Amino acid sequence: MTTDEPPRRIIDPDAIPSIDNPVFAPTYDGTPEDQMIVVDPNRLPGFPSRPPRAYPVAYLDFHEIVNDTFADIPVAVTWCPLCGSAAVYDRREAVDGEPLALEFGVSGKLAADNLVLYDRETDSEWKQTTGECLSGPLQGHSLARLSGSVMSFDAFETVYPDGVILQPPGGRSEAAGVGDEPEPIDYSTEPYGDYAETDGFGLSAHRGTGTREWRIESVAPKDPVFGIEVAGIPVGFPVAAVARQGGVVTTTVGDQSVVVFETDTGVRAFDNPGFQWRKTAAGFRAESVDDGSADDQTPSAALYDGATGEPVDAPAAHTGEAGGAAAEPLEPIPGVHSFAFAWIDDHGRDSIYETT
Repeated sequence: MTTDEPPRRIIDPDAIPSIDNPVFAPTYDGTPEDQMIVVDPNRLPGFPSRPPRAYPVAYLDFHEIVNDTFADIPVAVTWCPLCGSAAVYDRREAVDGEPLALEFGVSGKLAADNLVLYDRETDSEWKQTTGECLSGPLQGHSLARLSGSVMSFDAFETVYPDGVILQPPGGRSEAAGVGDEPEPIDYSTEPYGDYAETDGFGLSAHRGTGTREWRIESVAPKDPVFGIEVAGIPVGFPVAAVARQGGVVTTTVGDQSVVVFETDTGVRAFDNPGFQWRKTAAGFRAESVDDGSADDQTPSAALYDGATGEPVDAPAAHTGEAGGAAAEPLEPIPGVHSFAFAWIDDHGRDSIYETT
């Protein structure tokens, strides 16, 4: 975290209640445009095959954390409304050499306007956008980030027709009222609707008492950014910058070649096997680079789904014979979706990708 501001208490712990026993169904009573945080366990290494799950932001505005489990793998799906940040983590952490599944709650504190989680096992505090433990017995630990995406409900139904959606648990939340005390939740309301409409950012803007100062011209504070970190090197890709590049950006982060796709379903990053890319109406076309390094198993002109990294059509590789190797799915790179100011708070302005 680049800011020196220590976490500060805003409300009581658990005044915003986490969801600890999530229930899923194939139905959702919101609008097609409603935003979802999506986890597809079928694209996560070591995870069991399960239907993809969608976590409506309209629900998470009142809860901010879902302690979920895929078979026996515990996962935290987190959302900070002030930072517009969605991040998914593996809840397993080594404590005294033994694996421990942490359960997270909302601490009632903010670190640089970002949600601070606490775990109920050790009472350590964790920053939502980075997964870093800020204080407590586990200080210095970091949660393993998992790949997730943000897309509309309409897009979720299109991309994942077998997917399931988190059902509203009800209850009371501080976000449901105008004061600091929890009130009964009405999921049809938008507790951060006014905040979304203003140019201001941070807690003061949400409460209508002012806003933070912003002096960066290349990006606005609430511009959406998809950020990744490879070998300790952070890069935040503004969605608008990726769109200006034709919806696809290829770059190198450290020693790793990366491709970033922008689609109607959001922005995703993948390990780039060394292809050149172009966006088409049907998907993203991968074309082999003939630099003498490609072997005969390299697919040529395969089409990929930018949301999942899966090949849409998988022509045989150019082996000189029929029946060559098919295109392989791209390996997703876990990232965090957030407003630009939150990414810069964590990683500094030089971490923002800029087009040349």
